[in-house]
Amino acid sequence: MKILVLGIGNTLLTDEGVGIVAMQQLQAQFGARDDMEFLDGGTLSFTLAVPISECDALLVIDAAELGAVPGTVRSFEGAAMDQFLGANRKSSVHEVGLLDLMSISQLTDHWPAQRALIGVQPSLVGWGETLTAEVAAALPEVCRNSSEIIGRFSRCTDLGV
Repeated sequence: MKILVLGIGNTLLTDEGVGIVAMQQLQAQFGARDDMEFLDGGTLSFTLAVPISECDALLVIDAAELGAVPGTVRSFEGAAMDQFLGANRKSSVHEVGLLDLMSISQLTDHWPAQRALIGVQPSLVGWGETLTAEVAAALPEVCRNSSEIIGRFSRCTDLGV
């Protein structure tokens, strides 16, 4: 079992970097577990198709347009993640979108059966190297939700799912 925790974003664009910041906090929390890989996906590229194809479970953390107040955290698991990605083709600085990576992975039959996306509603996406107060305050919830999802991924494997 290999769980990939993928943080996406640009840490030079304020809240756009929340996925990277959260991934770094989770890496510090979980340490060097043999069954987990932590990856700074930056602003994405097709090269991420390889680590996605090599994992059994995928957790993605990113700023997302949720139509909610800044700092709102929402989780999408399994097919709900796919539906969210398909319905929300947000314009972003990402050179390749997560939807593109999902499509590539599905075409090659390497889209993990266990997958989740945690999205955080940004307050500001503009030049700056720190998160806004609203989004920074959401980090404990992001980490708590991530830990719960990782626990479910691990239990599914233990049950042979």
